[in-house]
Amino acid sequence: MDKYKATWVSHSSIADFVVCPRAYYLRNVFKDPKTGNKITVTSPALSLGQAVHEVIEGLSILPSEERFIISPFKKFDTAWQKVTGKMGGFKTNKEEQEFKERGIKMLNRVIVNPGPILKKAIKIQSDFIPNYYISQEDQIILCGKIDWLEYLPETDSAHIIDFKTGKNEEEEKSLQLPIYLLLATNTQTKKVTKASYWYLEKNDELTPKELPSLLESEDKVLTIARRIKLARQLNHFVCPTGGCMKCRSLERVLKGEGEKVGVSDTKQDIYILSS
Repeated sequence: MDKYKATWVSHSSIADFVVCPRAYYLRNVFKDPKTGNKITVTSPALSLGQAVHEVIEGLSILPSEERFIISPFKKFDTAWQKVTGKMGGFKTNKEEQEFKERGIKMLNRVIVNPGPILKKAIKIQSDFIPNYYISQEDQIILCGKIDWLEYLPETDSAHIIDFKTGKNEEEEKSLQLPIYLLLATNTQTKKVTKASYWYLEKNDELTPKELPSLLESEDKVLTIARRIKLARQLNHFVCPTGGCMKCRSLERVLKGEGEKVGVSDTKQDIYILSS
């Protein structure tokens, strides 16, 4: 089977499609004919999340006793260079400094209350973003990157941990945890027995989450994935409201209202909007 001819879905692409198929198209299908790249509109919140995640996720590949040998703040300064100024969607130096300070406080919270960060972690087994055929018959591949897999020696199992850098809590109807459970179960060797979110903005400890049903998770994800595949086949991507918050900023880029400020590591043209 040719994976490149399959329909690939992830938590972010599914979330886009559920809210607005047009946004899904603009973010996941459309490519600028001039550059051949996909497009994205950056923002301070996205940039903050990117920098903090880069630092924390990078710790998992190190032996637990070596994770804080190099200061996370030093690593954060390096990560921040990728999103500084317009590249991060910051309109003023004051705004950028406010967001950077939020990131520093999150990392300080992790240093003071390391919890799972100083325990054994499972190195994600994949040379690429973890992925598998959620349906070979439909030629649909589920992919995604899990923030952290803690190893639980007492049960020889895995604990899914997702780091949250936003101010709002994940909605209960979110498919993020079901998707992460499916990915960990089908691409890693250890059984998942636990899951948690860590709201770094406000909590010193993890927020335990009930593991969803594996079968129900697969059914929910596959149902939407099939809708995505059909929409791609029909090239039918319509905003349900005729122009929602999800697709509006990307539509403005197509109209020439955005300013291109760079290209991401994943070959996306990065834009900002004046207002």
